[in-house]
This record gives sequence, C-alpha cells and structure tokens, in this order.
Amino acid sequence: MAPRKFLVVIAGPTAVGKTYTAIKVAQHFNTAIISADSRQCYREMSVGTAKPSFKELSAVPHYFINSHSITEALNAADYERLALGYCDEIFSRHNIAVVCGGTGLYIKALCEGMDVMPPSDKGIEASLRQQLDEKGIAWLQQTTREEDPEFYAVAEQQNPARLIRALAFFRSNGRSIVHYRNASVKERPFHIIKIGLELPRTILYERINRRVDVMMAEGLPDEITRLYPYRHLKNLHTVGYSEFWDADPFPPGKQQLAEIAGLIKQHTRNYAKRQLTWFRKDKEFKWFQPSETDIIIRYINHQLQ
Repeated sequence: MAPRKFLVVIAGPTAVGKTYTAIKVAQHFNTAIISADSRQCYREMSVGTAKPSFKELSAVPHYFINSHSITEALNAADYERLALGYCDEIFSRHNIAVVCGGTGLYIKALCEGMDVMPPSDKGIEASLRQQLDEKGIAWLQQTTREEDPEFYAVAEQQNPARLIRALAFFRSNGRSIVHYRNASVKERPFHIIKIGLELPRTILYERINRRVDVMMAEGLPDEITRLYPYRHLKNLHTVGYSEFWDADPFPPGKQQLAEIAGLIKQHTRNYAKRQLTWFRKDKEFKWFQPSETDIIIRYINHQLQ
C-alpha cells in the first residue's frame, strides 16, 4: 500500500508570522512550500508584498514565488491547476507538502476545487469600468457593499478589478459570486491538515504598522516608481500599491508619503480582519500562536498517525 500523502495548510492574517512557521514545519518534515499568496508570485512586486527574503527562500524549496510577471492575470482557477501540479511534484519525493499564505480563495480552490460559474454580462462589466473612471473607487466600494454585502465582507476592497467582477456577476446572475465558491467539494488524492495562526489584535496591528514602516524604509516608493507605467494592470490594484496611484504630483513628496503609509496601514489592518473572518468560517482549522512552532509540529505528527 502506498504511503498516505498530507497537505499541511498554514494560513492566517497578513503579518502574523506565517512564513517563519511554514519554514520551520517544512524543514522538520524535509519538504517544500507552496505559496498561497495572490501577489508574491509576481516577480516585479517584492517590497510591497512582503515577499520572503532570499535567506528564507533558500531555507526550503518554494513554489509560486517569483513565478509569474505582473502582465499575467491569474485567478483562483489558475491557482488550483498550478498548485495541484506543484503538489504532484512534491509528493513524488515526499509524503508531506506545506501550503503557506493568506489568500483564502486560493487555499479554498486547492483544498476543495473551483465550481463552474455562469458567465457575467460583458456589457455590464464595461459599464462598471466606465463608471469607475468617472466616479472613483469610493463609489464602486459603496455600490458593491450595498448590492452584494456577502462578497464585500470578505473582499479585497482596494482592488477595483475584483469588485467589478463580483458586482457584474451579481447583476448578471442575481446571486453573489461567493455562492459558487463552496457549492461542491472535489475529492483530493491527499489528506489536508489546516493550521491557523492568530495573535491578539493589538499585537497584530502593531506588527502590521511596523511592517509598513519597514517597507517604506526598504524602498517601496522606488518600487512604485518603477511600476508606475504599469499601474493600469489589475495586479497592481491591491493594498500597498493602489494607495500610490492617485498621488499628485507623482512621485509623491515626503509629506504625502507619510499620508500614503498611514493609508496602507489602515487598509492592511482592514484586510487582516477580513482574512480572519474568512478563515474562521472554516471549522477544520486548528488555531495556534505563531510562537508555538513545537506544539504545531506535535499536532501535525499526531494527525499523521
């Protein structure tokens, strides 16, 4: 009988300490990590995505980090296909693979599969994009919140492309897109162990604020300047990047940079709250503090039996 295969998922809000924990777990089990971050896969986005350092990437093999260009528009269905391929490659050598990230829909796609969804009316999408240009993202956020509060509660609210897609889907089909994410669960050829990382809110928010300060000091404004010609790409409309695009003049001055940093902190804290809401709905997650690495490894070993 072939040995059983296990996928260990390590998830949680941004800045909680997922990378450190995942590396420790992967090293203990002598295996590799598959990222479940929808932005760290893009080579051109490093500082603003809090991508693992060269030292961290060298500690264990990583998949879906620096694997694509920002010109490639990936979605959860793409991730499902890619991640299953990564799993096959890892499982050809190891009985355990580790998934680490905070993009809940990507993790759900890998663990449960993506349902086939009805199409959206392209005319509605085009109209929404035109209204976004005329009225701004605040209008789009308010409209999405009013018409599809289920989606908005867990959405990446600074990403207009995703808001437009969801709103167009709702107007086209009369139902929130969230209902097509969990209607059926596909059987996977591996067992899944889900680990959630959490911290007291005050500590997590302090870590987020500190991380943004480090990003600014380590060259986020310079990275933004390099990416400015590509600001129309939907991959760049995400927290940590979208706050820069309306700066006038560009590049922003010192005072405006301080204001932008404050917005990034606020939006990142909001995003962390939505991430926790998403993951806590999944009762299969077992929750730990990121400092409890030894306890986490013992728990995983117990699940392997």
